[in-house]
Amino acid sequence: MSCIRFNTPAQRTQMRDAGPALAAEDVAVLHLAPPVTESKIARLRLLARHESGGIRQSVASNRHAPADLLAELAADPDAAVRGEVARNEAAPVALVEALAQDCDARVRCWAVLNPGLPAAAVPALLDDPDDQVRRLAGWRREHAAV
Repeated sequence: MSCIRFNTPAQRTQMRDAGPALAAEDVAVLHLAPPVTESKIARLRLLARHESGGIRQSVASNRHAPADLLAELAADPDAAVRGEVARNEAAPVALVEALAQDCDARVRCWAVLNPGLPAAAVPALLDDPDDQVRRLAGWRREHAAV
């Protein structure tokens, strides 16, 4: 995903017009994305079916992707796509819990790091067959008490 942002003229106008109404300390708000519209959700749905795994990953990482779309992407054959769903903090808790049991260790690693994964699900990952998942689960358990 690119870090370059391309705003439409309408978006630039909206941000420019909103500026004077903000207090000086709130100027950073100008750099937020425009509101999520039905059109954006429709584009996410279309891109979720793209043949490129990288594009599906981008959709899976989007915090505005609807829960049903994230559930569809959580069943993607590409583990990298499932991993993006597992690390998406906006993903429903039940979905993150399910991905914590994924057949791919990378997906389980992302799930254990997702703050949405309930603490009660972490102990099972302490006995995971994968060393990295066990280490991350141990780290999560240690830092949850802090």
